[in-house]
Amino acid sequence: MSAPLADQLDIVIPTIRNLDFLEEWRPFFQPYHLIIVQDGDPTKKIHVPEGFDYELYNRNDIERILGDKAWAISFKDSACRCFGFMVSKKKYIYTIDDDCFVAKDPSGKPINVLEQHIENLLTPSTPFFFNTLYDPYREGADFVRGYPFSLREGVPTATSHGLWLNIPDYDAPTQMVKPKERNQRFVDAVMTIPKGTLYPMCGMNLAFDRELIGAAMYFGLMGEGQPIGRYDDMWAGWCTKVICDHLGIGCKTGLPYVWHSKASNPFTNLRKEYKGIFWQEEIIPFFQNVTLSKTSTGVEDLYLELADKVRKGLGHIDPYFSKLADGMVAWIEGWRLLNPPKAA
Repeated sequence: MSAPLADQLDIVIPTIRNLDFLEEWRPFFQPYHLIIVQDGDPTKKIHVPEGFDYELYNRNDIERILGDKAWAISFKDSACRCFGFMVSKKKYIYTIDDDCFVAKDPSGKPINVLEQHIENLLTPSTPFFFNTLYDPYREGADFVRGYPFSLREGVPTATSHGLWLNIPDYDAPTQMVKPKERNQRFVDAVMTIPKGTLYPMCGMNLAFDRELIGAAMYFGLMGEGQPIGRYDDMWAGWCTKVICDHLGIGCKTGLPYVWHSKASNPFTNLRKEYKGIFWQEEIIPFFQNVTLSKTSTGVEDLYLELADKVRKGLGHIDPYFSKLADGMVAWIEGWRLLNPPKAA
């Protein structure tokens, strides 16, 4: 199996259970370094199959490393994965949930997710003008007639958002009315999400350029002690998309697929999502209309500016958003602690 960029990419996995699912991924993941973020009880021993190169962090490690900023990393929620983004030293990150397995393409061939994600990240994005043949850099495709030549060089790609077969990524109300629905449509396409368009980013099959956008890939305050759950990855998606648009870099969605094996409980999910379902009707217009200062070009500074705007623009909805803005600031402080600027 090919292992592109094996020395430049970390795989981040949040988990509360033994990682036996890695056996199925062994042909694809074994050449890479894994960062495992153990959620829940830190005294519980998690089994990792032999032969993988990994480091494992639990809640005690997070508190030891981040000190008074550790509160910003969610507890009892898969949002804890973003601690792995913070401690990584690699250029690229791939993150996957432990209930996702190897999917097969329509010919029956197992899908090498890392190969496709890396291809997505290494080829340019086209956020300023939509190409009707989707990804123009793909073999067998090109820019269609009428596409401006001045835009054909494209821009760097920050995020590659992969999809899922079998169990769809639905919210609780949709799960309840379609409990037996399964996604069996393999759409053989990758596209750039246009500038000015938000999307619901899912963290279960996601890759990104850590150097380009990692400092904004904060998966919010969720889980224990918080009034909301299951919005961690979407929050990161809205924040990163706004910053990518500001910086003129791209986000892609489409291939590769994973096989999502089990549906979470819709009643549990509704309890977690309930407030978010109402809040998102104000959150999304906020992100659609937010503007960042033209003088800011660094992701860390832009994220701090966005945190201030969240506090002022969303704080009226609920005190949670002021706390979330504080978490965004603490996240950047933690990021800078572990990722000091490189000497010129």
